[in-house]
Amino acid sequence: LNDNPSQYILTLSGTLRSPKMDFHPPFLMLMPVPLGVETEAAVTIIPQNFIRQSRITVKLPELELADGTRSCPLSVKFPGGQDIVLSSDGTTNELTCRISFRSTKPMSFLGEMLFIDQEEN
Repeated sequence: LNDNPSQYILTLSGTLRSPKMDFHPPFLMLMPVPLGVETEAAVTIIPQNFIRQSRITVKLPELELADGTRSCPLSVKFPGGQDIVLSSDGTTNELTCRISFRSTKPMSFLGEMLFIDQEEN
């Protein structure tokens, strides 16, 4: 610098990792129960590569029954809260999600639940 015509080249490289969530167990099968009785199971959500706090929401499947009515027999609760929090060492907390099913009509189904962070990931 200081009128020195030398050129300097600076090369930067990095890796961008997208946030993701792992689930334990990865699949959930709820036990058959009599009509109107609730069955419930817990799932642990393990957030990875989050760089800021985020809030998780869930989209539940809506089912069309044989008589044409629509129903959402599933419900979700986060007993410890639904916020992904970063600790000072860069790790994130695990979340517990309690998924329950109750129906007054006989049904069996296979469906997907969509867990979404604040940025629609």
